Amino acid sequence: MSATTQQPSRRPSVGDLLARLFGGGSGTVFALLIVVFAWIFIVNPSFAEPPSLMAFLKQAAPLMILAIGQYFVIVSGEFDLSVGSLVGAQVVIAAALIDGEEGRTVPVILLMLGFGILVGLVNGLVTTLLKVQSFITTLGMMLVLYGAIRLWTGGAPTGALSEAFRQPGRGGIDMAVVRQLPWALMILLGIVIVAVAVMRSSYGRTLMATGDNERAAGFAGVRVWRVRTLAFVASSVMATLAAILIGGYAGVTAQVGQGLEFTAITAVVLGGVVLGGGKGSVIAAMAGALTLEALFVLFNQLSLPSTIRPAVQGVIIIAAVAYAARERARPRHHQEVPTQPQPATQS
Repeated sequence: MSATTQQPSRRPSVGDLLARLFGGGSGTVFALLIVVFAWIFIVNPSFAEPPSLMAFLKQAAPLMILAIGQYFVIVSGEFDLSVGSLVGAQVVIAAALIDGEEGRTVPVILLMLGFGILVGLVNGLVTTLLKVQSFITTLGMMLVLYGAIRLWTGGAPTGALSEAFRQPGRGGIDMAVVRQLPWALMILLGIVIVAVAVMRSSYGRTLMATGDNERAAGFAGVRVWRVRTLAFVASSVMATLAAILIGGYAGVTAQVGQGLEFTAITAVVLGGVVLGGGKGSVIAAMAGALTLEALFVLFNQLSLPSTIRPAVQGVIIIAAVAYAARERARPRHHQEVPTQPQPATQS
């Protein structure tokens, strides 16, 4: 009869704690979301009323949409630092071109989408074909957009957004109990359905595998440059849609979009998406954005200074980077890469 030995239990290390927070498991971010909401309800019970929750979701929708776009890029193994400046540029462009004329709304929105696709293509192609690191590429794009818009407007936004343009961001369907079902929430739900479908498709599996092991994906016949370029395009399109909602909700200001790139990255890594790619859920990334927005509301309820926000974001990003570095230092099982059928050879 053989005796079984029990392994002694050990105390969790700092690395284990980082793994629980940023290791791709969605349970932690949802638990944190519940805790933050419970705390808000204790501090301000009226926040639990349906109209207040709908107003919160309307405010959080743009960040959640940005997080979806940032998720596609990060899970592929890259970064997109240009989304904040792109949001600001899109809102300023819309105000200048529409200038209060309702008939210009649809053409300008189509132009914004085209401009967003162009920015995503430039980011993706420079990163993948010219082999420039995405951090440098998108940082350069961020500065180009920031400088070009301020050169065009002289530092002060001009024009005005039409009422039709502002409706998706601040309007909704009037109904009982919730008072208003925001258009922003319905747009978000539509984007979520598309994002989940994309990640369950062959492209989504290829995107995940590319972030996990670029070389193995290339050997399996994946066109890595195309997969990642499409991720950058998706990110820029999401930033454009977020700009439409932010413009409708907050209007046109010189600070619109400022810092949103780091807020979106913070939201994604808070949702457990591993920096470096190959691991994470789009739903958890959205939950990270919702948790971060709720955390900011809690800070306001506790009358904490607004300067605490970037500090919290910095702590989250540093912890996520530390975990990603720890993961890269250990061997891991790679994602299965969809392979292309090989032609049969005759003997």
